[in-house]
Amino acid sequence: MVYAKLPTASSIRGFSERGLKFPQTTAFGYENHCRKLWVERMLQIEAKERGTFLTVISTTISAATFLASTSLVLSSLIGAWIGSSSDSVFTADFIYGDTSPSMISIKYTSLLSCFLVAFVCFLQCVRSSVHVIFLMSMPNSDVPVAYVQKAVTRASIFWSVGSRAIYFATNLLLWIFGPIPMFICSVTTVVILHNLDTNSTPLHQFQPKKNLNLLGKMGDDVSAVTRVAEEHEYVQDAKGTGSASTS
Repeated sequence: MVYAKLPTASSIRGFSERGLKFPQTTAFGYENHCRKLWVERMLQIEAKERGTFLTVISTTISAATFLASTSLVLSSLIGAWIGSSSDSVFTADFIYGDTSPSMISIKYTSLLSCFLVAFVCFLQCVRSSVHVIFLMSMPNSDVPVAYVQKAVTRASIFWSVGSRAIYFATNLLLWIFGPIPMFICSVTTVVILHNLDTNSTPLHQFQPKKNLNLLGKMGDDVSAVTRVAEEHEYVQDAKGTGSASTS
C-alpha cells in the first residue's frame, strides 16, 4: 500500500525540483512568465482603462471560490462519513487489502486532509486575487510592478497547490478500494501531469507593437488638430454674426 503512493509523490517532487531549477521547461513557469509580462503591460495604461484586467481576475476569483466550496463540501461529507458507523461497504470481500477499522480511519483521514488543504489553498488564491484588484484599481498612484506581480504569482501558486491536492485526493479515494486501484490511478496521474506540466514553448517577451502605437498617436494628433480647426471656425462664425447684427 505504501509503494502505491510513490509514483504520484515522486512525480510531484520531480516537477517541483524541475520548476525551481528550470522554470521555462514547466507549464507553471511559462504561465508565470506570461502573467508577469501581462501585469507589466497592464500597469502602463490608466487605472480607469483596466477593465479587462479586473474581469480576468474576477473570473479567477469565481473559479477559486467554486473549487474552495466544493472542497469544503466534500470535506464535510467525509467528516460525516467518518463519524458514522456504517463501514460494511468498505469491509466487504471485494475490497483487497487491510480492511481493519484503524486502516479505514487512516484512509478517510488522509482523504479529508487533502480536501482541507485544497480548500485552504483556493481560499488563499481568492485572498491574493482580491489584493491584486485593490492594487490595480488604485487611481492616481505609482503602484510598483513587483507588488502586483508578486500577488499574481502567489495566487497562481496557491491555485496550483490546490489542484495538486485534488489530484492526490483522487488517488487516496481509490485507496479505499485497495492498493491496486490506487497504483493504477497514480501511474495514470503521473502520465497526465507529465504531459500537462511540460513546456516546450520558448519564453516570449511580448514587446508592444510600435507601429500600431505610432498610428494611434498620429490618429489622436489628427483628431486634435481637426477639433481645434472646427472650434476656430465656430469662433470666427460667431464673431461674423455678431458684427453683422451690430451693423
